[in-house]
Amino acid sequence: MIIIGVDFHPEFQQIALMDSDSGEFQEKRLGHREEAETFYRGLAAAGQKVRVGMEASGHGRWFERLLSELQIELWIGDAAEIRTRRVRKQKTDRQDAQLILKLMLKDDFPQIWVPSWENRDLRQLLWHRHRMVQARTRIMNQLQAVALNEGLRCKKRLWREQGRQQLEAFRLAPWASRRRHDLLELMDRLNPTIAELSQAIEQEAEKWPEARLLRTHPGVGALTALAFVLIIGKAERFGSGKQVASYLGLVPLEDSSGQQRLGPSHNRAQLCQVDQRPPRSAQRLAQGHLKIVSTGSRKPLRPTVRA
Repeated sequence: MIIIGVDFHPEFQQIALMDSDSGEFQEKRLGHREEAETFYRGLAAAGQKVRVGMEASGHGRWFERLLSELQIELWIGDAAEIRTRRVRKQKTDRQDAQLILKLMLKDDFPQIWVPSWENRDLRQLLWHRHRMVQARTRIMNQLQAVALNEGLRCKKRLWREQGRQQLEAFRLAPWASRRRHDLLELMDRLNPTIAELSQAIEQEAEKWPEARLLRTHPGVGALTALAFVLIIGKAERFGSGKQVASYLGLVPLEDSSGQQRLGPSHNRAQLCQVDQRPPRSAQRLAQGHLKIVSTGSRKPLRPTVRA
């Protein structure tokens, strides 16, 4: 078997290769994509069994598809864990590739769970809708500012027929009028797109038993349920609920690089919205919520969502 440790970069990859049968060792630098594709296709054509290991990183989707097509085994490792195994102060691309190869040969490679291609494609659906909603929100905020500057303050009523007629009736300067027209046109184009994506999410959520089960909880809709199922994946890979909360970035205290929380931000925001819904829908919880708020406590009741 040929075992390859890969230090992957967007423009190239540094590899350290070991033939476990002959003991031959090689090091190469392969450019993307042509040189790397030629190299791996050559190994597959020779009928050799190949195993490739690399750190979890972005910009490598095409490389994963290539190895899957060639039926080459791919191990993806935890970058943080691999970093802790480095003992030398020096860090180069060659040493990184050698370290990955060494961990694979010692059977000490920190392999992580990798979602299926179907899972990844559905994540693109959720992410695409999330970005479309963000774009529409920015447009709506700008139109609200136009209305406020003209003395019209009607909040959500601005998007009803009467509110829109009032917005379009304002006599504005030429470029301000052009901006209003373009923003309204963009919003009209985004609304059906978002509705179509939302319908697709509803249909996909019905195909997942886990998502249907999550939707039985008050406040959990198709979007939140499907996103949670896709992001968590196999629940067995978590030892406790605390690990799930840490993975999603919901822990109260953490020391993250760049003062940013870990985990997908849109999934975390959806769970926080779910956390606010049960007091409105469950009568007993709502009564308890109002009782605590009425006492003047600075810590109102927030029911915990358990999956």
